[in-house]
Amino acid sequence: MEYKAPLETYAGKVAEVVIGKGEKAMKIGGENVLPFHFFEGTIENRPRLALEVFDAEPQGWSEWELKPYKDIVSDPVAWAKKCLELGADMVCIRLVSTDPAGKNAPADKAASVVKQVASDIKSPLIVYGSGDATKDIEVLTKVAEACAGENLLLGPVVKENYEPISKAALGHGHCIIAQSPLDINLEKELNVKLLKSFPGERIVIDPLSSALGYGMEYSFTITERTKHIGVMFGDNTMQMPIIADLGSECARTKQAKENEKQGMLWESITALSLLLAGANILVLRLPESLKLMKEVIEGKI
Repeated sequence: MEYKAPLETYAGKVAEVVIGKGEKAMKIGGENVLPFHFFEGTIENRPRLALEVFDAEPQGWSEWELKPYKDIVSDPVAWAKKCLELGADMVCIRLVSTDPAGKNAPADKAASVVKQVASDIKSPLIVYGSGDATKDIEVLTKVAEACAGENLLLGPVVKENYEPISKAALGHGHCIIAQSPLDINLEKELNVKLLKSFPGERIVIDPLSSALGYGMEYSFTITERTKHIGVMFGDNTMQMPIIADLGSECARTKQAKENEKQGMLWESITALSLLLAGANILVLRLPESLKLMKEVIEGKI
């Protein structure tokens, strides 16, 4: 008698979020099964891969990290275009220049850079502020206004600043990244607050990503639980796509800094783990890692 493996059906479905506009628009999420469970349901939109760009020349990068972008790291537009040439689905620009602990660049200058990048590349754009909750209000609201209608993915939106940033994003036609510090309860709490005034189909969850050996087991668990709660149990407050912002986290580890091959493997193993946990977007630094993840997603290895 032929054996047929039992198949599970699930109560929930991840919201489908569209980033970008017109020909640049890209869908993420929309699945009604767990990661890579093609045999049980529909995964309409494959996970997307982004490479990161800084709005100021990066400090402390190794020679091999800089090598793919030689002579263009002071030009965010050229850098972003190079990321797409290297195979990225989208670009993630980090507004590191606005960090109050660093250059503390003005918000309008950062917004001008984002506007130029958004208009000159042929892909959706993810925009991360410096991570300073207070300065990010000024910066991300200005970016939202300057790039009205571009449908950017803006973040991080955290409990300390979600109201003004989400209001600006909603008013100017953007999506947001809801970020919480590796805590499933805080993640849900922020989502519940956002959903009172912001549509769920324009929210992406960032549960924070840790590097291999530096708390990645927490990142994996939170990402996996988020997907389980949304898909298996149908909780609409947890049914948003997930972004794993891991490139910078991996790059700062002692092991990744030791040599080029180990750095690539450190980032790739972290990326693969979070992909299996349920990430819909991976933000990477190394083109070699991106190539490997693309092969995994396309089923070539």
